[in-house]
Amino acid sequence: MSEDSIRKALEAALADMGVSRTDVHLERPRDPEHGDWATNVAMTLAGILRRAPRQIAEELRDRFDRDAAGVSEVEVAGPGFLNFRLSADAVTATVGRIVDADEAWGRGTTTGESPVIVEWVSANPTGPLHAGHGRQAALGDAVCALLEWTGHEVHREFYYNDSGKQMDRLAESVRARYRQVCGDEVEVPEDGYQGEYVTDVARAFLEQEGDGYRLDDSQEALDAMRIFAVKALRRVQNDDLADFRVRFDRFYLESSLYAEGRVDDTVARLRETGLVYEHEGATWLRTTDFGDDKDRVMLRSDGTATYFLPDVAYHLTKWERGFHRAINVQGADHHGTVARVRAGLRALGLPEGYPEYLLHQMVRVEREGVEVKVSKRAGSYTTLRDLIDEVGVDVTRWFFLMRKAEGHLVFDMDAALDRSDKNPLYKVQYAHARMHSIFGKAGVDPGDVVTEGVDLGLLTDPHERDLIQQLAAFPEVVARASEGRAPHLVCDYLEQTAGAVNGWYHAGNPGRNPELAVLVADPALRSARLVLARAVQVVLRNGLTLLGLSAPTRMERGEAEAD
Repeated sequence: MSEDSIRKALEAALADMGVSRTDVHLERPRDPEHGDWATNVAMTLAGILRRAPRQIAEELRDRFDRDAAGVSEVEVAGPGFLNFRLSADAVTATVGRIVDADEAWGRGTTTGESPVIVEWVSANPTGPLHAGHGRQAALGDAVCALLEWTGHEVHREFYYNDSGKQMDRLAESVRARYRQVCGDEVEVPEDGYQGEYVTDVARAFLEQEGDGYRLDDSQEALDAMRIFAVKALRRVQNDDLADFRVRFDRFYLESSLYAEGRVDDTVARLRETGLVYEHEGATWLRTTDFGDDKDRVMLRSDGTATYFLPDVAYHLTKWERGFHRAINVQGADHHGTVARVRAGLRALGLPEGYPEYLLHQMVRVEREGVEVKVSKRAGSYTTLRDLIDEVGVDVTRWFFLMRKAEGHLVFDMDAALDRSDKNPLYKVQYAHARMHSIFGKAGVDPGDVVTEGVDLGLLTDPHERDLIQQLAAFPEVVARASEGRAPHLVCDYLEQTAGAVNGWYHAGNPGRNPELAVLVADPALRSARLVLARAVQVVLRNGLTLLGLSAPTRMERGEAEAD
């Protein structure tokens, strides 16, 4: 019983008519009286077949294999719509499959796919992670989980930009703060890092090294401060990510590309292509040959590399490490790097479109409709740690994931702090906890619920039918979200499912007494509804787990008030 089974039966019927179509669109009718699924495919074929849409629909109806699709009725409506009503057996059989699959429900498999490397966050180690990094952390982690749930082998990587001018600015900022804590009156460079965290790093450096560097203006002293600061801030970032439930398989250092000669090797290989030329003392790559809007400088006139060059070298390592599928999750401010990095890689013989980019818009944090910018820790922006400490990991992750990546995100602190089920996450978590409460009052361990010997055909109430169809859609939602790199689809689905759960629960339970809704006197119906409650719990738990969220078994009424 699924959208996919109806689509396959439609495609088979079309093939019998000599039509090869794989783009059959199905949707749920707004009015349940029109069935469970509907399609306008007959109307889209009218021009091709040169026949009236209704005639095409009638032939499709006659050729359609109802048994294979789990459909009891096919109706031709209006000018040529096809409406499908699922059979009762197909609907209720889904409940048993969900319970039997348990933690595997929603998971899929792939064959012949190469491993995929996902790189995300990749923040410069110059300060605490900000809210934009937090959105990317949640988004990249969820994309990895979606890929894994659909059978892909995933490697998770964080690329540390620990080289370049920003590292010099960090070192100079730490040196100024170091001298301040030593008692000297000095100013932090105007283009330096101003946050209080820089003072914390300087104090830690003073505690470890003493005041011997106080009057030392040498490059060696500055290098010592840079190395210390980068390590300290990496620890801060790593701790924040760990507390945010984000893990990586490898942290790849930009500095290693220089130390291992990979940047120099990339330059040499690019020169061999004949696409490199000198102009005004700089070394350029003819990226316009691959669709870039202008050629790019690889090496400045002083011989230092631009940001573009180590990025190409790094992605070349991905390919050579066997990752022929790569996804980069980055902020929309990286839009300009896409064409130039891909051009550099194509010049080296890599395929067009490598790597894949998922770009997300920035985050605006608001309280009472006013933007919140200042953090005690960072000085000029709201940090991920600020959000974790104030609203918690679960809510922070949900709010970062619940909108499309390409859409601007307003992180509403007032809505995030709302502990009723007006907060969409609490609505979902409360629905899960409610099912657990039902089992507690029934004296049954949810894990002991089995389908054998249970007459699921007794689940005939319209609310039960609607809920079962909603639960059945979970694997398809996961597959769609994985393919589209779109975790927000899972958030939308879970919120809709929680609404269907509440509709089922409250329809037979006006007094909020579980005995009225599920634990009825009829033992056969009671058993069937307990299986349905277990199916609800499985789907909500699996969806929350996929997104890196907790699935609580108990929530106080004051934490998440029911509708």
